[in-house]
Amino acid sequence: MTLAFRVAGRRDVAAAVELLRDDGLGQMRETATPEIYLAAFADMMAMPGNRLIVGEREARIIATYQITIIPGISLAGARRAQIEGVRVASGFRGQGIGALLVEDAEKRARAAGAVLLQLTMNKNRDETRRFYERAGFVASHFGFKKAL
Repeated sequence: MTLAFRVAGRRDVAAAVELLRDDGLGQMRETATPEIYLAAFADMMAMPGNRLIVGEREARIIATYQITIIPGISLAGARRAQIEGVRVASGFRGQGIGALLVEDAEKRARAAGAVLLQLTMNKNRDETRRFYERAGFVASHFGFKKAL
């Protein structure tokens, strides 16, 4: 079985949202109507460097992430790549798909000229933290969020 990552289309949004709902936190957070998610997807696609990526195996979407290329002035004008909404379907976890997903994100980030790949994650996800550390990520900064 092969796994192919590609830029998502409108028809893939529902499957991506189902992956976001495929855990305890997502079940509580991802409760909007399909129209809300489709509008958000349209906004993403209108923004250069902001894409939803899906991973397919045997015509089934089993992984997803969002990648955003962020131009900046710091680090001598470096571009960063932010990944979020990273999910692998629960029935496929522990099979190396997450590592393939990160590898795909790294390739896309490098191709876009990014010098950093960054992410945030919920601090209650200990297993996920260990995964990212194994993938070479370093918890180098504190992150803060403020609800608006």
